[in-house]
Amino acid sequence: MVRGARQPQQPRSRLAPRLTGTVEKPPRKRKSRTEFALKEIMSSGGAEDDIPQGERKTVTDFCYLLDKSKQLFNGLRDLPQYGQKQWQSYFGRTFDVYTKLWKFQQQHRQVLDNRYGLKRWQIGEIASKIGQLYYHYYLRTSETSYLNEAFSFYSAIRQRSYYSQVNKEDRPELVVKKLRYYARFIVVCLLLNKMDVVKDLVKELSDEIEDYTHRFNTEDQVEWNLVLQEVAAFIEADPVMVLNDDNTIVITSNRLAETGAPLLEQGMIVGQLSLADALIIGNCSNQVKFSELTVDMFRMLQALEREPMNLASQMNKPGMQESADKPTRRENPHKYLLYKPTFSQLYTFLAASFKELPANSVLLIYLSATGVFPTGRSDSEGPYDFGGVLTNSNRDIINGDAIHKRNQSHKEMHCLHPGDLYPFTRKPLFIIVDSSNSVAYKNFTNLFGQPLVCLLSPTAYPKALQDQSQRGSLFTLFLNNPLMAFLFVSGLSSMRRGLWEKCQEYLRKINRDIAQLLTHSRSIDQAFLQFFGDEFLRLLLTRFIFCSATMRMHKIFRETRNYPESYPQLPRDETVENPHLQKHILELASILDVRNVFLENTIDDY
Repeated sequence: MVRGARQPQQPRSRLAPRLTGTVEKPPRKRKSRTEFALKEIMSSGGAEDDIPQGERKTVTDFCYLLDKSKQLFNGLRDLPQYGQKQWQSYFGRTFDVYTKLWKFQQQHRQVLDNRYGLKRWQIGEIASKIGQLYYHYYLRTSETSYLNEAFSFYSAIRQRSYYSQVNKEDRPELVVKKLRYYARFIVVCLLLNKMDVVKDLVKELSDEIEDYTHRFNTEDQVEWNLVLQEVAAFIEADPVMVLNDDNTIVITSNRLAETGAPLLEQGMIVGQLSLADALIIGNCSNQVKFSELTVDMFRMLQALEREPMNLASQMNKPGMQESADKPTRRENPHKYLLYKPTFSQLYTFLAASFKELPANSVLLIYLSATGVFPTGRSDSEGPYDFGGVLTNSNRDIINGDAIHKRNQSHKEMHCLHPGDLYPFTRKPLFIIVDSSNSVAYKNFTNLFGQPLVCLLSPTAYPKALQDQSQRGSLFTLFLNNPLMAFLFVSGLSSMRRGLWEKCQEYLRKINRDIAQLLTHSRSIDQAFLQFFGDEFLRLLLTRFIFCSATMRMHKIFRETRNYPESYPQLPRDETVENPHLQKHILELASILDVRNVFLENTIDDY
């Protein structure tokens, strides 16, 4: 995934006008598996000598492109998952071949139908591969525009019914291709917040799975039904529904919009650091997930992205071709999504991000994982004596072999301790820990004098609060969608759109005031201000303070462990317990008619 580098081969929309039908001349001596079947396929349409030379060349060129595309696509799995330079040229070549293949089959469809026997599901396979390329390009670049391109190809497959004839063939492997296409399409729609399409796809997938298991009596029925259960739980994870006047659900986006982060006012003195890399790590065993993406990971992923633009519309504007590669705004930070990584995997990705971090840039580490607590009392209080978080649940496994601990005093192998991150504090580091043992990271030490901030979740929530842990952490929800989190702790489960938009506008005012509180504070640690120049980090910091202030004012959040903490500590009287901010929170509660759930004796000055 690359930030700001020119792509050697820019992926193009299927509508791009610069595509041509010309292909490379296939080598004479090297024949693909597809070409070995060519003679038999062409002979079935009549005597081979009767086939015009031009049509024979068309089929030969198509077979070459098809084989080359498969070869390149299969090679993608051999590319390293980390690092941001090794993969670019290979992706470029793969995009180029698939672009030619797609255009070629469009231009020569009749010949390929008659002489090659091209079937619609084969066209669907090509389109599906291109959709996968765009999706993986998004994963490597974090550029959300490529999600729109993936959606475009996946949607075309559905609209044109490319896979409609698969069920008539007695080949279960073809049906599995269709089912996998549905699962991939659902992931893309989830990331684009196209929930209406997701619901339709889930219904279609359910019918396809039922037909598949009934016809072939396969062993993977349980696995496919689990896919259905996971996605159904995933789309119902939000604890609050926003409704239109006709009671249809409003789909809200939580990516960074142009008006999302509070603007820096003139005179605000903040650092010039920018968020460049983020590791999003998830290991909550009971939390809803889909496709190795937990709800917490999904929410944090969206909190670190801008609203996507339509790449095709940008690239196809007359006169825009020369400047298409020039970004008109700052790009998204590059992200690694790590679901239950082992310690060695996590450290490898951390080292890669650290190595390639540009100057004046920030590395963010987000941990959503089960807490690991000290096994016994220790005479020392070092960076490995307070426990940490468990990044992989398959404990005590090395190279597939289970090992037994000889002594309970041994540390958990896949526990990430605060001390494990010390080497990476040589560069600006921003850490978010959402765990039952997040306070372990309160005992951090800044050894190298670089900007360092840790935002730490509560370690426990009040028992009176309905347990929503399976549907995602409350702390991460505040960082992703603070208004929804505020409604949830206020006991609300639904809201009309008009009131929602009114509250969102008021929340933007609160964020602006929080920004002023931070930048005007005389006792705040300078690390917070160093990070405040970046839009994403500024929004996370203001949401963190709003979360902490809300919980401190709430009547049922009365224990210290119910409150978020930070390293370095924030000056409470100037931030999370500031009377001006408390007044704003009560006013927001008044708009929602839930003022009774908050304490009011904290603002006697007003």
